[in-house]
Amino acid sequence: MNELGSRGGVFDGYDADGFFCEMFGTATDPALYAEPIRARLAQMNLASLRRRARDAERELYNLGITFTVYSESDAIDRILPFDVIPRIISRDDWARIEAGVIQRVRAINLFLADVYGPQRILNDGVVPRDLILGNNQYQPLMHDVRPVHGTFAHICGIDIVRDERGAFMVLEDNARTPSGVSYVIENRHMMLRAFSDLLDNTQIRRVSDYGLRLAASLAETAPNAAAEPQIVLMSPGVYNSAYFEHVFLAREMGVPLVEGRDLVVDHDIVYMKTTAGLERVDVIYRRVSDDFIDPEAFDKTSMLGVRGLMRAYAAGNVSLVNAIGNGVADDKATYAYMPRIIRYYLGEDAVLPNVETHICRDAAGLAYTLDHLAELVVKPVGESGGYGITVGPQASADELAACRDRINENPANYISQPLVRLSVCPTLTATGVAPRHVDLRPFAVTGRDTWVLPGGLSRVALREGSYVVNSSQGGGSKDTWVLE
Repeated sequence: MNELGSRGGVFDGYDADGFFCEMFGTATDPALYAEPIRARLAQMNLASLRRRARDAERELYNLGITFTVYSESDAIDRILPFDVIPRIISRDDWARIEAGVIQRVRAINLFLADVYGPQRILNDGVVPRDLILGNNQYQPLMHDVRPVHGTFAHICGIDIVRDERGAFMVLEDNARTPSGVSYVIENRHMMLRAFSDLLDNTQIRRVSDYGLRLAASLAETAPNAAAEPQIVLMSPGVYNSAYFEHVFLAREMGVPLVEGRDLVVDHDIVYMKTTAGLERVDVIYRRVSDDFIDPEAFDKTSMLGVRGLMRAYAAGNVSLVNAIGNGVADDKATYAYMPRIIRYYLGEDAVLPNVETHICRDAAGLAYTLDHLAELVVKPVGESGGYGITVGPQASADELAACRDRINENPANYISQPLVRLSVCPTLTATGVAPRHVDLRPFAVTGRDTWVLPGGLSRVALREGSYVVNSSQGGGSKDTWVLE
């Protein structure tokens, strides 16, 4: 193991078990860029690392940095487990990730403008017409609506994984209401407090300006020429699982945090209720899902939305961030066509390839999936948060049989992918420092142009052998250091 760099102190006995390691690389491709940080960590002992980890976890809870788990009757708020050993990304690796994310976001926005407009990509047969128009995320009310700068997906979270060869690929697109960026920033703040010695003279890209960048980009999307457009962040309220993030981002941007009841539409213009009277709103960063955003246009029983909001939006009097109907672009079945979508609109190959995907709505994809069920990861196309996934190589015979029944009952609702041998990162566990699988969610912010927050959310599967990194399924997070 010595060929992978110094391994002492907390790294004694650490073995990546054949996976690509984000801290050490591989025997043939060592992560030399991480050597100074590895050396500093190796000087620590396990007791010291555990003590700092306990202090960090206590502070996270005291600061209210939590998410809500609805499935546990004995707990509402939980902290997102935070691992104190950072994930390191080299400058060259980040350049590739950044270029790939920007390319993908451009293609997503062009795709959305097209499917809610002339539908050239459907007419040309590049993407099946029924896949889009029959998708339950497709919103006919958005047809011919033209957001400012043609930006539908202002905030995207692109989930990226790394395989055993160290190659990056996209696992999933999130273009509706992606969450998690608050943990990126708070994780960095936590590391600055708990591991200032580790960060001394370590040149890493900063993440603290995200709120200012986000506010500036949202101001660019204002539909009128107001010198200082009024931006608000619209939350479903305190019982939403990401409410902490809503509060955090409103504070970081310096904008009001509102709920649907705080807004009113009059003559197709949106106003915010204040103690001084009604104040016009130009941009709404909404964290309320499509179905509940406007009871006049969608779910008539919604108590979370604003009646008439879609009329104001269609009239061009307010910007919604993200746009309504974006789910048709990040649906897991649409994902399978993203390399073709990129080629169609940009005339380029994807910088970051997809994971091989079999679409069960297609006869060939369905047959392959059912024939190789024990080897594949099966996902429902419209779910998020890791729900509904069956990891074939780790599933029992009963779980595979149940999965087979669900697929046969509704093939169009499923895709399958090979199990990617996700890269690992050293992680503090009950028995010491051990490898745990990680992914990465960079966040892209688009106004006139697209900017990508350096690093993003590194999620870690804390259960030994698990590939599921979602917080709702027992995952945690790490600070992500992009080296200058």
